[in-house]
Amino acid sequence: MIPADYQYTCVERFLRYVKYDTQSDENSETFPSTEKQKILGADLVKELLAMGIDDAAMDENGYVMATLPANTDKANVPVVGFISHMDTSPDVTGENVKPVMHENYDGKDIVLPEDNSIVITVADNPSLKDKAGETIITADGTTLLGADNKAGIAEIVDAAHFLLSHPEIKHGDVRICFTPDEEVGQGTKFFDVEKFGAKYAYTVDGEQLGSIENETFCADSLTVEFEGVSIHPGFAKDKLLNSVKMAARFIEKLPKDSLSPETTENKEGYVHPHGISGGIETTTIKFLLRAFTSEELREQEAFLRKLVDETVAEFPKGKADVTVQESYRNMRYVLDEHPQVLEVAKEAMKRIGLEPEIGSIRGGTDGARLSYMGLPCPNIFAGEHSFHSKREWASVQDMHKAVQTIVTIAAIFEEQA
Repeated sequence: MIPADYQYTCVERFLRYVKYDTQSDENSETFPSTEKQKILGADLVKELLAMGIDDAAMDENGYVMATLPANTDKANVPVVGFISHMDTSPDVTGENVKPVMHENYDGKDIVLPEDNSIVITVADNPSLKDKAGETIITADGTTLLGADNKAGIAEIVDAAHFLLSHPEIKHGDVRICFTPDEEVGQGTKFFDVEKFGAKYAYTVDGEQLGSIENETFCADSLTVEFEGVSIHPGFAKDKLLNSVKMAARFIEKLPKDSLSPETTENKEGYVHPHGISGGIETTTIKFLLRAFTSEELREQEAFLRKLVDETVAEFPKGKADVTVQESYRNMRYVLDEHPQVLEVAKEAMKRIGLEPEIGSIRGGTDGARLSYMGLPCPNIFAGEHSFHSKREWASVQDMHKAVQTIVTIAAIFEEQA
C-alpha cells in the first residue's frame, strides 16, 4: 500500500512534538488541566491546514479535529476516525525533552546519556530482543520521552500526509482528533461524538508491534471515610476514637499476596488504595477497583464493604461511609457488537506483513469511554514502550508500520463498502 521508497515524515514530526511540554495535571480544576497542551494543539492545526486539510480547528476545550475528505465515488463508505492524545503523564516531567536516536541498535541494554543510572534493560523490555538493527528513540535520562502518545499523533499526521499525496489510494472520509487530558482520565470529557461524525474509530496509543486491544478493565473508584471521635488528648480516656487507627486497621486487613497491582497480572483484577488523608475525627481512603467483568467489580466492592463493617465492629463508637463512582467499563462489551472494526484492523496488519495480536489492556483508554458514547473504538499500536517513565522508548521501524496500518485501514473500509 505504501511504496518502499516513501519518505516517512512521522519521525521528524515526532522529534518536534516531544519538545512541547504538554504534561497534564490531575490536581487541576480547569479543562484542559494545563493550558500548555493547547500550544501543541494550535500548532497541529497550523500543520494540518498547511497540508491542505481545510477544516482543521481546535475548540475551546483543546480538542483538535480535522477531516481528510473522501476521494471515492462510493457513497456508503463508513467514516473512520483516528485518535491520539496530546498530553503526557504527570508521573514524570515532560519539560525540555531531549530525544536520542540509537541507530543500528545492538540488542543490548541502553544506558541513557545524561543519567547513567537510568538503563533500559532487555530483561525488563523483552520487545527489545526483536529490535536489533533498528533505530530506537529514547529520552536522555532526565525526562520521559512522550511517545505516549505523540508517536500516535505523528503517525496519524504522516498517514494523512501520505493519503493526500497519493490520491490513487481510495478512502472515505477520514476523521482525525487529538485530545487533551487522557493521562488524567478526562480525555473524553468534552469529546463531541456527533461532531466527530465517525462510525468507527481507533485510538493509536498501543505498545507492541501488531497489537490490537479490544478489551479494558471495568473500573470504579471507591472511597471509604472513617469517622472517629475527637477530644483533647489530655482528657481523652474512654472518649477519644482515632479515625487514623481505624483506617490503619482496615488497611491491615487487605490481602497481602493477592488482589493488588503488585501481585496480579493478565486477567486478574485488583483493589488499590492510592490515597489517604485525614486526622483524628475523619480519615479518607481512596481506592481504584479494576476487573475485566462488571460482576467481578461488584464482588470487589462487596469484599471491601465487608472489611469496612468488620473494622467498624472493632470500634463501637466509630462509623464509616462507603461511596462508589463508576469510571469506565470494558469496551469489549460494545466492540463485540461491531465485529467489522476489529476485523478491518486485523486484515490491515496482515496485508503489511504483521501477525495481529488481539489483547487486553490492564487499564483504560479513551476508546473505552468513546465506545460507550456510541463510537466503537479499539486501540492499535503506536510503538510506545515503558511509558510514564524515563525509560520510555520507541522504534522508528514500528512507527513506520503504524503509519502503514492507518493508511491500510482507511483503504479497506473503502474496498468493503
